[in-house]
Amino acid sequence: MAPIRLSAPSSCRISSITSHISSTTSQRIPSTTTTRALSTTSPLRRQKPSHLTVPADQVPEYPYGRFRTYKQANEGLFAGSKIRFGNVVAPDHGNKSRTSWLPNRHTKRLWSPSLGAFVRTRLTTNVLKTIDRLGGIDEYLLGSKTRRIKDLGPAGWALRWKIMQTPAIRERFARERAALGLPPKEEGQETLPGELAADGVTSDAVLSEVDGMLERGDEFVIGEVKDDEDIIIKEDGEAIGEAREARETSETSETSEVAEAPRNTESTIEEDKPRSDDKGT
Repeated sequence: MAPIRLSAPSSCRISSITSHISSTTSQRIPSTTTTRALSTTSPLRRQKPSHLTVPADQVPEYPYGRFRTYKQANEGLFAGSKIRFGNVVAPDHGNKSRTSWLPNRHTKRLWSPSLGAFVRTRLTTNVLKTIDRLGGIDEYLLGSKTRRIKDLGPAGWALRWKIMQTPAIRERFARERAALGLPPKEEGQETLPGELAADGVTSDAVLSEVDGMLERGDEFVIGEVKDDEDIIIKEDGEAIGEAREARETSETSETSEVAEAPRNTESTIEEDKPRSDDKGT
C-alpha cells in the first residue's frame, strides 16, 4: 500500500473555502438591515382637511365670526364644545386641585354623496352621532336652522358652501322650489326688484343704505303708498296711542257710572216709600 502524502493547502484553496463558508453563513443567518425597494412613486400623504381646500375669497363671510376663546373650533365641527375648567376634590380631606377637560374630538373621513369623495375633518362625538342620525355629512351641513348655522363654525360654513355648489345639491334645490310652486332660479338671477336692478343698484349698496338709515334712526315705509294715503310717522303714532288710551279711560269711567246708577235709583225709591208709622196715623 502506497503511503499517503499530505501537502500544505495552497492560498487559492483557502480563499475558496473561506468564501464558501461565508456564503453559507449569510444564507442561514437573516440580515437585520432592511433595504428599501427602488420605486418611483411618492410615499402616501395624509389627506388635507377638506375645509382648507375651499377658496376663501369665494366663500361668503360667516355671519357669526370666528371663535376667540377655543380657537380649535375654527378648524372643525365642534358644535359649540370648548374647554371646561373645574376642580378635582379629594374624597378624604376635600382638597381641591384645578383641572380642565378637553372636548372629545376625533379626526374622521366621512363620505359625501354630493361631492363623490371623502370629507376629512375634525369633529366631536356629539356631532358624529348627529351625522349618523341624519344620514350623512351632507344632511348635517345643509341644516337651515339658526342653531345649526352656529354649530357649523367657519370650517363647517366653508364645507356647506362647497357642497351647495355641486350639481346634485342644485338639482335638489330646484326640485324643492318646484314643489313649493316657485319659478326656477336662473344663473346670475338678481334677488332685488326689477326697478332697482334696472338702475344698476346692487345688494351691497342696499344693505349699506339700510345700515345708514338704522344708525340715523330714519323711518321705514313697508309696502307701496298710494296717493290718498298718509304716512304715519313716529310722532303721529304716539299721538294716536295717547288718544286711544284717553278713549279707553273715558269708556271705563262711563261704565263705572252706569254701574252706580241703579244703586242711586234704589236709594231714591226707599226714600219715597211711606213709613209704617205714617200709615198708622
